[in-house]
Amino acid sequence: MASKFRLEIVTPDRVFFDEEVTMVVVRTDDGDVGLMSDHIQMASRIPIGRVKIKKDGEILGASVASGFIKVGLDKTTIITDAAEWPDEIDPERAEAAKERAEKRLQQKTEDVNTRRAEIALNKALNRIYVRETFRK
Repeated sequence: MASKFRLEIVTPDRVFFDEEVTMVVVRTDDGDVGLMSDHIQMASRIPIGRVKIKKDGEILGASVASGFIKVGLDKTTIITDAAEWPDEIDPERAEAAKERAEKRLQQKTEDVNTRRAEIALNKALNRIYVRETFRK
């Protein structure tokens, strides 16, 4: 049986997840990192993406906004701006956000903040992917 460790995912408005798990996979600035019990201590920034959690033989997936991960001796903590389970994602809202961001990016005017539109598009695409991939 695989060793477990505590995974905590925290957003500004809630403790999204706080349980014992056997593995977590998260994208960092250096690429995807798979974490298991007794992983080397580390800290890294995480971009908009998803977290895959293995708990009791089941794979759970969630959408996360940008944030940070800290791997300690007894606990791994992810601090993120937002986290959502697939069933919490409204597909119509995510699709509408995607379309709005795409329209903003097509405009070539000075009043459009291109970087903000790119972030909005990335968040929307990530939410759509998580909803379609991990929904039960």
